[in-house]
Amino acid sequence: MNEVLERTFYQNTLQDYLIAFVITVAVLLLIKSFRSVILSRIKKWAEGTQTSFDDFVVVSFDRFGIPILNIGALYMGLNYLVLSPRVARIIAIGATIAITILAIRFLSNTVVLLMTAYLRRRNHEEEDVNNFGGLKLIINIVIWFIGLAFLFDNLGYDLTAIIAGLGIGGIAIALAAQNILGDLFNYFVIFFDKPFEVGDFVVVDDKNGVIEHIGIKTTRIKTLSGEQLVFANSDLTSSRIHNFKRMQQRRVLFKVGVTYDTPLEKLTQLPAVIKGIILEQDPVSFDRVHFQSYGDSSLIYEIVYYVLSSEYNTYMDIQQAINLRIYEEFQKMEISFAFPSRTLYLAGQPNFKAAVTLENAGNINKQG
Repeated sequence: MNEVLERTFYQNTLQDYLIAFVITVAVLLLIKSFRSVILSRIKKWAEGTQTSFDDFVVVSFDRFGIPILNIGALYMGLNYLVLSPRVARIIAIGATIAITILAIRFLSNTVVLLMTAYLRRRNHEEEDVNNFGGLKLIINIVIWFIGLAFLFDNLGYDLTAIIAGLGIGGIAIALAAQNILGDLFNYFVIFFDKPFEVGDFVVVDDKNGVIEHIGIKTTRIKTLSGEQLVFANSDLTSSRIHNFKRMQQRRVLFKVGVTYDTPLEKLTQLPAVIKGIILEQDPVSFDRVHFQSYGDSSLIYEIVYYVLSSEYNTYMDIQQAINLRIYEEFQKMEISFAFPSRTLYLAGQPNFKAAVTLENAGNINKQG
């Protein structure tokens, strides 16, 4: 039996191979026990806490930390053996690459889960989480870049020379892609400052529509007529944006003109009548009614009230009801709405004058 165990294969006895195998299996069983007993208890404890940070760390460790430990167990077993320098180097490089990749994935997965939880807690809206895709891509790029830099450094490469070369190339790329980098920076401005979100109705200069998608470089807006507008992020952040989704109420100002032959008594009654009409509506908040000015052909009243809703259809329904009620009350009070008119004095007939509309005045000129 001892003779069999002392037989040598590739610089190691059979006994060495068995010991390496036992070490590997023992460590793997220990890791499995740790996962099924200790890690499961830690997971239950984390689920009972108020914070979500520990939940994400445990989940990420279960997905990526356990495989790292398994690779470490295999490496420990192989490290017990006497290997040629080339084989030992290959195994060390393979283990380093595998552990580094798993560590990068563990870190990026944890950061992404934390950011997702933060966005849901801050906004309580799924749209904002869906827009996290662009930022998630950038976070992964940064983490992978840093992780690979450490990997090359551990493999013996001159990291300073690599970074210097990338820096020179990065400057050239940055100069050639200023607009793209500007849009990328403004994506972060939009994401964190949140001047608008998906689903908001916005007006940008003479364009308007509903925000449909916010990307790393562009934001897409669906107009009321159905087509899609594509804006560069830098264009939006440098523009004056009217966000009607954020509007809690609408201020409505409109004017009504009555004829000059309206009696003073009725002119005095009109503010109270119009105020009562507005207060009949719901949901509204009355502000004021004033006899504002003397117009060219009418006595002008200015009315202001608030619609306590951001819905445009609600505003139009209320305004329509107010207009109909004003028309109804004016008929009861025998008050006439003013319209553009002119008083003509005929030459040679000083005691005769006639009031005509502008349309009729044009006809008189043609006939005249």
